[in-house]
Order: sequence, then C-alpha cells, then structure tokens
Amino acid sequence: MSQLFSPFTLGSLQLKNRIAIAPMCQYSAVDGHATEWHMIHLGHLALSGAALLTLEATAVSPEGRISPRDLGLWSDAHARSLQPVIAAIRKHSPVRLAVQIAHAGRKASSNVPWEGGANIAPGAGEGNDRGWQTVAPSAVPHAEGETVPLALDDAGLAKVKDDFVATARRVHALGIEAIEVHGAHGYLLHQFLSPLANQRTDRYGGSLENRMRFPLEVFEAVRNAVPKEVAVGMRISATDWVEGGWDVEQSIVFANALKELGTDFIHVSSGGVSPRQKIPVGPGYQIQFAERIRHATGLPTIGVGLITEPEHAESIILQGQADMVALARGILYDPRWPWHAAAKLGAQVDAPPQYWRSQPHDLKQLFGATRLGQR
Repeated sequence: MSQLFSPFTLGSLQLKNRIAIAPMCQYSAVDGHATEWHMIHLGHLALSGAALLTLEATAVSPEGRISPRDLGLWSDAHARSLQPVIAAIRKHSPVRLAVQIAHAGRKASSNVPWEGGANIAPGAGEGNDRGWQTVAPSAVPHAEGETVPLALDDAGLAKVKDDFVATARRVHALGIEAIEVHGAHGYLLHQFLSPLANQRTDRYGGSLENRMRFPLEVFEAVRNAVPKEVAVGMRISATDWVEGGWDVEQSIVFANALKELGTDFIHVSSGGVSPRQKIPVGPGYQIQFAERIRHATGLPTIGVGLITEPEHAESIILQGQADMVALARGILYDPRWPWHAAAKLGAQVDAPPQYWRSQPHDLKQLFGATRLGQR
C-alpha cells in the first residue's frame, strides 16, 4: 500500500492522504477581499485529490499585507467575500481546508512579483496600490534602501496579537478546519525569531528565549481563540541560510516550545529573512530540516520544497522524513498531480464523478469508481 496515500490526522483533523497544497500568494485581492480569481484558483485546486488545501497568506491587518493586492481577513466583510468560495468547494470537493494567517512586518508594502516585487515607500504608488509605513521588531529594513520600519512598542505588539486572534476566529466562523500561523519566509513572526532582524533590547530580543517570546505568545493566543477541533499549527523557516542567523538547532527548541503549547503540526520551510541568504536549491532541499525537527520533537511534520516526483514523495513518507508533503509550484504546473501520483503508486484518489470518464482504461480503480458510464 502506498504510504503517501495512507490516512493521517492533524490534531482532530482526519485526512485521506499525506498530500497538502501549500499556501501560495495570488496577489489578486481587492482591498483584501477575495475575487473571482480565488473562486477559479482554489476551485480547481480543490479537485486535485490532495487531502489538505491551504489558502494563501491571509493578512490579519491592512498593514500586515505583503502587497496591496494580498488577501485579508481583518473584518467580517472580508470573511463574507470568502464565503462563496468556501461554499463552492464544500459542495464539490471533500478536501479539507486551512488558512495561513499572516503579518508581513517589514516585508509589507511591496509590489506584486510580476511588477518587480520592490518595496513601495509610504504614500508612493497609485490608487489602491499605494504604499504604507511598515512595522517590525526593530527599525531595521529588509534590504538597503527600503523603508525603515517602525519598531513595535507594547501597544503595537498587543494590536498584532489581537489581530491574529480576531482573524483566527473568523477562520473558524467560516467553518474552516485548520489554521496555519505564518512564522516563516522573513515575515513578522520570523523577524522576531531571527537575530538578523531582531535587535531589540527588551524582553522580546537578545536571547533565544526572548526572541521566541512574541511568536509563542501569538501562537498561544490563536490556539486558545478557537476550539480544539480546529487544527492549529505553524509554518517556520528552519534556517535563514545566513551565518549568524536563525538555524535548525534554534528551530528545534522553538518547535518543542510550540509542542508544549499544543500545536497540532509544524510546516518546515526555510529562508526569506535576508537578501544575503545562499540557498542550495535542489529536489527536497528542505526535507533534511523537516526530518530533524520531526525526530527531535515527535510533532506531526509537513515537509516542502521542490518535491515534484511521486516516488520521491512516497520515499519521504516511507523513510519517516516527514508525515506529509506539501506541493506549491509543482501543483500549479500540474493541478492533477495527486491523480498522477496515485496512478504511479497503485493508489486511489478522490475525483468528482463528472471527471470519472477521464480515467485511462488500464487504471480502472484509480478513482475507486466501478461504474464509469459510457453515454
């Protein structure tokens, strides 16, 4: 039996296989509101056969957006714009849903990637794409020449935490089964963790214990804001790929602290906090970190990063390197990746009955359908 297509649970959340779709920013919202693009994009991914579909980094506040076109969930009106998307997925797919809730910190107020991705200075830009003042642990910009962020004071820290909690409650009110707190890729919570971005001298800076304090406070507040039936985890960057930065040893300490707070999973990525990073990109280049954290903590672990071949994904699960694999760009390129993986590995996958006749004649049990109809 294929291990990739064996069931798994994240907390109380039961999943039919070990394939997750990672959150992928679409930069297609209007003032944070979901649009027709989200219906199309998430709708077709919901038919992929993956067990878990995670919505893109969803801002907890306007200033927490990466770009002016990021999805947001900082008001009930934003939740209402997502409701038709969620309803359509529920009607036509058994996929389980998660939302990655996020604050970009000093990497906020940026252009969308296809327009260069550069930082937008406060007040620069036009119309809805105007820039704003960013915030961060310390008044240190992400890169030379970018906007210097405001260092968060006690009131600012309290607001960020409250924003995460309010957003988590809206996720739950939408009936979504899981929440992923974004602590990776150089965004706000990662900025607190990394000594490259965090130069504070108060209780939130300096030592590892202090740098972990605010991300742990945010996670604990989110975990306490929703019922235990909602799976809550965190995505982290296991290393900054910069000497003197955040690394896997610190990540293990942090993951164990999350475990004490009741995390249901950890999603292990890397990088993003510094333009000085040097990443040796290759197939499964981050799996080593997922494996180390999984073995050191026993936490349900999602591995990600250039996992493109079904046999490789199967091997990761079989060897205990991760409990689940997450796909991002690979599933954009091949939105039926789980179908093709199931065919190669001799497994079954969920597919809507409208598509059953697409099944090749030599793979009659791929969809678990015995009557395909010939009309």
